[in-house]
Amino acid sequence: MLRSMTGFGRCLVENADSIQQWEVKSVNGRHLDLKWRLPPAIRCLEPALEKVVRRHAARGRVDISLSLQRASGSVAGSGFDAALAAAMLDSLAELARARGERFTPEYAALLSVPALWGENGSAPDEALIHQLEAGLGLALEDWNQSRATEGAALATDLEDRVRRMEAWTRELATHAPAIRKERAEALRARIGELLAPEGLGLEEPRFLQEVAILADRLDVSEELTRLGAHLERLRQLLRGGGDAGRRLDFTLQECFREINTCGNKIPDIRLSRLVVDFKNELEKCREQVQNLE
Repeated sequence: MLRSMTGFGRCLVENADSIQQWEVKSVNGRHLDLKWRLPPAIRCLEPALEKVVRRHAARGRVDISLSLQRASGSVAGSGFDAALAAAMLDSLAELARARGERFTPEYAALLSVPALWGENGSAPDEALIHQLEAGLGLALEDWNQSRATEGAALATDLEDRVRRMEAWTRELATHAPAIRKERAEALRARIGELLAPEGLGLEEPRFLQEVAILADRLDVSEELTRLGAHLERLRQLLRGGGDAGRRLDFTLQECFREINTCGNKIPDIRLSRLVVDFKNELEKCREQVQNLE
């Protein structure tokens, strides 16, 4: 099924030795752009975790965050740089003495200093890696479910718009021949008006030649045939699902090209209004398609 590029997913996994909470949220994007917020100790796992994400997504800007707690109260591989913290506090105390001021350290402030909290050199164990990959997979499944729900709603809306444009295409095909005939009759009347004061008659062979040229300029049968094929292609893409966003966008551009040519070829007020409505509908479809993967 079609999936939106906008979605949200969450997963909470509790094991005997860890608690992990994943959150995945995404917005539109031309390519797959991943933004990670992971504990420092497992940032080295980003390449492996990215492979998990790519099995579930193809496009979009995706933010992925993880809150991880081990049974021991800390994440494997993480540590506190006590020596650096002591050096920082000593420097602040020396600065306070030089200024003749009293210095009372606030140890809680050290929690917000990223440089003091990092890896201690040991890599996460294999069991934890497998748990994290499984947890991320569950969060991505929840995320994909929300994207599929929105994608289904977008597909329904787009199919309604395609049906509307197909009806307009049939209306154009019905009225275009009549307009050619009206233009030919109007041309005959106009030439007759111009020749009458001069006492001249209409040369039928020459007139038929001009009518043939006019009919060719007003003929939109080829454009309407291609337009109908493009609309059918839109239906196929909507029903086929998958990452069809780019193909839908390209097909809509082709529809716009054909209907624009029809509007240029048929300078009729009735059909011009129909062409304008058609273009507006195509633009609305393009706005919807921008949300699809």
